[in-house]
Amino acid sequence: MAGGGDSTRAIFFALGANFAIAVAKGVAAFFTGSGAMLAETVHSLADCGNQGLLLLGMKQARRPASPEYPLGYGKAIYFWSFLVAVMLFTVGGMFSLYEGIHKLQHPEELRQWWWAVGVLIFGIIVEGISMRACMQEVNKSRAGRGLWQWFRESRQSELVVIFGEDLAALLGLMFALVAVVLAVVTGNPIWDAIGTIGIGVLLIVIAVLVAVEVKAMLIGQSVDPERQRQIRAHLESRPEVERLISLITLQLGNDMLVSVQAQMRGATDARSLVDQINTVERGMKDAFPDIRWSFFEPDVKAGI
Repeated sequence: MAGGGDSTRAIFFALGANFAIAVAKGVAAFFTGSGAMLAETVHSLADCGNQGLLLLGMKQARRPASPEYPLGYGKAIYFWSFLVAVMLFTVGGMFSLYEGIHKLQHPEELRQWWWAVGVLIFGIIVEGISMRACMQEVNKSRAGRGLWQWFRESRQSELVVIFGEDLAALLGLMFALVAVVLAVVTGNPIWDAIGTIGIGVLLIVIAVLVAVEVKAMLIGQSVDPERQRQIRAHLESRPEVERLISLITLQLGNDMLVSVQAQMRGATDARSLVDQINTVERGMKDAFPDIRWSFFEPDVKAGI
């Protein structure tokens, strides 16, 4: 995996949690008439579809290279991840805003509110389990970095999306629980509408943050800075390399492309130079198995 975490495990945990929660929320929304609960039901159903799209993207990204796609299909996962971010923004965020504004204009008393409270507590527990599984995979790829730094630097788009979805779901459930409790305690259904709007704003903010990160990967980012530093250090430590002139990396899903320009040491003819380059490339791919393509140019100075 590009970042070290098992994205598939995190996705299946999230899918199971969201399906169970969506069913429970739908029942509660029907019996209570809660706008916040309805928004959360739609959000959970949308998340189930989103996880399906991520699994589809991961499957497509594993397709072998072809003459038409010589660098493979690895970046397909970026497309599907970006689509999920768009759906989180529209189906989740915008619908929640619409529902909240509608409830604000036409407030309704909550019916059988204990359904909503029970389901929301259940949802927080289940979503907490999913978030814990996601964080276990995130922690494998953080390499000592802070959570925000990992989020900005990770090239594992599907894990970034699942983290954003799980965070939005967990906070959204808490928003909805607070909104329902306040509506019941005060007898004012406006709190339910405010909670629904808060969920919408939360989803939109997280969706935008996720979309910005995935867009960068889709356009064509280098491997994450720590990984690039490791590759550079490895090349500079090779006895065959006199001087590393330039290093260009490109993340292609779970695979990497590396282009190296270096001054070699001690090559006396073309055959020995080729042997040195092959040795360096084999060593680099052994040290970094996710390097799928490498291009090596021997030179004496940059810019030629």
